[in-house]
Amino acid sequence: MNIIIINGPNLNLLGKREPSIYGNQSFEDYLEVLEKTYPRINISYYQSNVEGELIDIIQETGFISDGIILNAGAYTHTSIAIADAISAVKCPVIEVHISNTQKREEFRHHSFLSPVCRGVILGFGMDSYRLAIEALIQLKKHKEEM
Repeated sequence: MNIIIINGPNLNLLGKREPSIYGNQSFEDYLEVLEKTYPRINISYYQSNVEGELIDIIQETGFISDGIILNAGAYTHTSIAIADAISAVKCPVIEVHISNTQKREEFRHHSFLSPVCRGVILGFGMDSYRLAIEALIQLKKHKEEM
């Protein structure tokens, strides 16, 4: 199984940025935990602060991966272009957020991505990514059973 995790703007600062919201762990450290937890899954990782680069990687991997886990950061609330890229690809995309965006500022309550994603996981800290992997495993299992 091949899964790519795509993180958007400012998520390269995890572990440093607003630890009261995002925690003290870097994503790279958490990625090592995921790779050890799921040794049979090929987990790729990509991060960019640039909207067009996020679109490019969604398009490049969305036809060959078994799933995309996307934390688009602030682009979640602004990017119709990322939503269009998600709509264009074949693999399931799970929208992920570390914090519970519904408990934060009003502008974070709307997602342009949720309507075109297979599902949304938010508010479980870094564990949101693990939950998304579990969801993709179940989706693949159900697909194979059909």
